[in-house]
Amino acid sequence: MGRKRKMTSPIRTSYTLIPKQKYRRSCRLHNKFSNGLDTDFLSLSTLGNFKALPVEIFQMVLEYLPVKDISMLSMVSKTISRRLVNYISTPTGKKRLLPQDFHHPEEFCCRKGSCILKHYTSLGLLLKRCTLLLPTKERLRYIHTIFSEISCFKMSGCSDPLHCSGLHCYGLFLQTLTGGWDELECHRVYNFLCELNSLPQKVQTAVSSKPGSARKLELRIRVFYRDVLLNRCAHSSDSAFWLTQILKPWPIVHQARLLYIIFGPTSNLDGHVVWQKMTEGSTDEASLKELAGAIKLLDDLEAKEWTADVVVSLVDELSVVPQEWLPENSVRFLILCGNSICFTFMASKAVNGRVTDLASLMVFLTLVCEKDFYSMYSSVKIMQKVCKIFKTSAEKNNFLQSVENEFAHAITDALHLVISGRRGEDNSSLLNLFYLVNAQANFHKEILYLTMSEKP
Repeated sequence: MGRKRKMTSPIRTSYTLIPKQKYRRSCRLHNKFSNGLDTDFLSLSTLGNFKALPVEIFQMVLEYLPVKDISMLSMVSKTISRRLVNYISTPTGKKRLLPQDFHHPEEFCCRKGSCILKHYTSLGLLLKRCTLLLPTKERLRYIHTIFSEISCFKMSGCSDPLHCSGLHCYGLFLQTLTGGWDELECHRVYNFLCELNSLPQKVQTAVSSKPGSARKLELRIRVFYRDVLLNRCAHSSDSAFWLTQILKPWPIVHQARLLYIIFGPTSNLDGHVVWQKMTEGSTDEASLKELAGAIKLLDDLEAKEWTADVVVSLVDELSVVPQEWLPENSVRFLILCGNSICFTFMASKAVNGRVTDLASLMVFLTLVCEKDFYSMYSSVKIMQKVCKIFKTSAEKNNFLQSVENEFAHAITDALHLVISGRRGEDNSSLLNLFYLVNAQANFHKEILYLTMSEKP
């Protein structure tokens, strides 16, 4: 099957043989209509029953078809696909296929019975099929031509990006369009977006300025990256790919700043990034969850560009953005990043001889476990693993002594705040002292359990 037959010598006969020639469809048509057929007729023949309709009537028919059905129609033939591409470029097609009700909640939820988000997902499939035979650069140029008049699809085009669904729609469109594309093509898409929106220049300004001095720009960068590239990914590997494209061009100091802009805590009032959240008081898990999720994404095996050492360095750099975080917030962030990153971060302190910093982290690890109802046993196990990093008994004993000293300092400092009367409006100082004492007691209890249960 599939192989060519060998040629044999012709057989002599007393009659004329008719050659057994296999004709393609175009060849049969050429023989049947050889006198009057031209290229236009061949193109029209691929329209099937639609060839009897003028272009205007054909476009009127499209008005009654859902976008999903139009995308199916685009796969019938090149001629129909070309007619659909032409239709999309017409004022009628744009009005029909490019709704721009991005600032009206009722229209956002339901437009003539179908969600506008679903509409742009279907539109992504339509343009994916219509431009299937074009090179990636030409596909992107054509799509830019179609969308060039939609200001809400541009990074700086909307006056109220926080309450606009335009970038949501654009993100869903791009996700559908690029579904199944290889990394090289997706890299071209990212470069196209950078050039179109002057992203490198804007990011450079945001990460180089004093935190909070370019609040509007920070908000636009956050909304654009999240809505267009990150929030709409169906798989974590896709999110890791786009996040890598966003961060890799920058030095690690700027990577940390950019991560905070995109995933850091924001104000409930105006959506702007809150830079002092980690330095002014205890922060809840909700404020750190997305930032930790980004770190876990980079630490994932699928994001091969990021080694464990690079991720830990990024976490270390992040913990001083814009100034050094409170120890409790740093530890809570490490816990949310996962056991692997938490231990690797603490192990790096041990390897570099930063015993006092490591002991402080250990104390606040027990405090966060006590406050957030994590297992205290896990903190004991981490300390056991850290102790194995020290090469000598003297180094290990010095670390253990430092942990006890840090417990004493932390409890003493908390007690001074209570005695001085600076308890805070909600008695936060007194409550913190309560948690510290209980954390130390439960930590030592787990150590006693572990020690006494060991076989002699």
